[in-house]
Amino acid sequence: MRVLLVNMPWSPIDVPSLALGILKRSAVENRPATSAEVYHANLEYTDWITERTEFGKGDYEYYALSSYFLGCGDWVFSSALYDDPEWRTEEFTAALRGKLSASRMRMSHELHRLAPEFVERTAREIVAREPDVVGFCSTFQQNTAALAAAKYVKRLAPHITTVLGGANCDAEQGHAAHRNFPFVDYVVRGEGEAAFPRLLAALDDSGSPRAIPGLCWRDAEGTSVANPMATSPLPPAAITSPDYSGYFERLAASAARHWVEPKLVVEGARGCWWGEKHHCTFCGLNGTFMEFRSKAPERFYDEIMELARKHRVLDMYVVDNILDMGYVRTVLPRIVDSGYDLRLHIEIKANMRRSQLQTLADAGMIYVQPGIESLNSRVLDLMDKGVSGCQNVRMLRDGAETGLAVSWNYLHGFPHERDEDYTPVIEQLPALEHLMPPVDLSARIAIERFSPYFNRPELGYEKLRPDVHYRFTYDLPESELYDLAYVFEAPERGIGEETAGRLNDGIKAWHEAYPASRLTHTDLGDRIVLVSRRRKFDWRVRELTAPVELAAFRLLDQPHHPAALARKVAGQLASEGAEGPPQEGAADEPAIRELLERWLEWGVVFTDAGQYVQLAPAAVNEDLLRLEFMRSTAAATEPAAAQDPGERPALPVP
Repeated sequence: MRVLLVNMPWSPIDVPSLALGILKRSAVENRPATSAEVYHANLEYTDWITERTEFGKGDYEYYALSSYFLGCGDWVFSSALYDDPEWRTEEFTAALRGKLSASRMRMSHELHRLAPEFVERTAREIVAREPDVVGFCSTFQQNTAALAAAKYVKRLAPHITTVLGGANCDAEQGHAAHRNFPFVDYVVRGEGEAAFPRLLAALDDSGSPRAIPGLCWRDAEGTSVANPMATSPLPPAAITSPDYSGYFERLAASAARHWVEPKLVVEGARGCWWGEKHHCTFCGLNGTFMEFRSKAPERFYDEIMELARKHRVLDMYVVDNILDMGYVRTVLPRIVDSGYDLRLHIEIKANMRRSQLQTLADAGMIYVQPGIESLNSRVLDLMDKGVSGCQNVRMLRDGAETGLAVSWNYLHGFPHERDEDYTPVIEQLPALEHLMPPVDLSARIAIERFSPYFNRPELGYEKLRPDVHYRFTYDLPESELYDLAYVFEAPERGIGEETAGRLNDGIKAWHEAYPASRLTHTDLGDRIVLVSRRRKFDWRVRELTAPVELAAFRLLDQPHHPAALARKVAGQLASEGAEGPPQEGAADEPAIRELLERWLEWGVVFTDAGQYVQLAPAAVNEDLLRLEFMRSTAAATEPAAAQDPGERPALPVP
């Protein structure tokens, strides 16, 4: 049996598809008589479209990632799905007027008009390879492109079996796709390592589709049947390692080789150990399986090393939703000792200790995504994040000190949040301008399928509708769109536009000031030297020499309430037996509060929910981080300040 796995636009071009790499290996290993290869249609599209339009790297990134919540990428290929180069152009234009720049609107229309021609070409290329089964991956904004390609393949070669799978096919979404698009023979819902080989066996007359959990298929009358979803996730030992052969060779021959540095995608775990106990209210990641499970440390380490050696690539995305904390003691030290100069990107939790962050940095973690979405504890409680505002600020500080670039988003619009939750943060933003700013302006939350906000109306959202971009993309009744959609319209909750505007003005100023801003400290034992270069503070050097100041500043490495801080400072001074007792009352709570107020005026501490934390990283490598920030900003084709209105922060790599 010949299997062709197709990676349509808008899959990112700087990484191979993890999903298709896994399916390729699982198909071959479980079905020895099967051959499988990946057709990189996303790279084919890059070469094809750059010959016809003024299309560049920034354009691909926009349609692949940045415009996800506007649906631009999916709308582009809706013209091919419905065989109409002018498919709903008026509706698209009306819905996104004021949200897209004039140039982006023109580009979207041009790509939309050309999409049927590319999909026709792709289908002919697929059919020419004479596969028995064609599998299409659908994740993020691949859905219409994948569906359109399946339609054209069926039109040219009805005997070829078409299969759809991926994140857009979980649970109700997959069944909706199957019953509404009859040119898709099967939809694999959920984890595919086991289901896809079993489907191949069924097609080879050695099994029944009825017995495959999650599979959507058609009975003898042509009615769509959705098998019950699997009741438990795959155990970690069953999570297949990817086979990326062919991707790097195809990239090397593509116009995209001049745009990107290729990266590997590695996977150590699935699910979220935090979400198992406290599902963040806005998060729709993990779909039907939140249960956290991770590969054995030895196996994960071996996979990383094998991929690096085979492909001679040191940049890697670790796509785990959250780091297995055991890897800090097992996998990461081995990476440090391996001699490989890896550059890793990973998601972590914001309450990791500095020593743990240092281990990440030593192992080559250069970008971390710690799930920071607010700097206010009350709003974070509404999210069920399990961290405080001061802990998030401490993460930004310690990331700067350990050499980690911290990728984070500011979100707003949570039910029951208040303007007064944001005002103190906005007022303190100038004190933070030496720390890594959020990747973009603050965005109002979207309601995602599988999130508590979607599943539990009592949290604040009732009568959800599929987002408007589904309505100008698909020709389906709203009841079907509801099952197909991942993002939903909802009444605006939380703060109004005036407060959101003040927050974004502060974040925009932060972006502008960050490359030239500085606040560091050097602890010399008998004194602490603070050096500042920030636009809102007129001092450059301050020295802390009083025993109370030294003790308080060192303790504020971690967030403290004034009462606890005063108690600990007094205890330390007493235990140290410093020459001459401290001045009477110098370490009592009123004195500590007075000291904290002075430090607030200096912009040396951040306060939230009654806690305080100091803001000055140790003077080690902040300037190196700043150089990296300026390099990446200069390389961007559309800096944050010039992005289209309504553009959302980029999503993680799927």
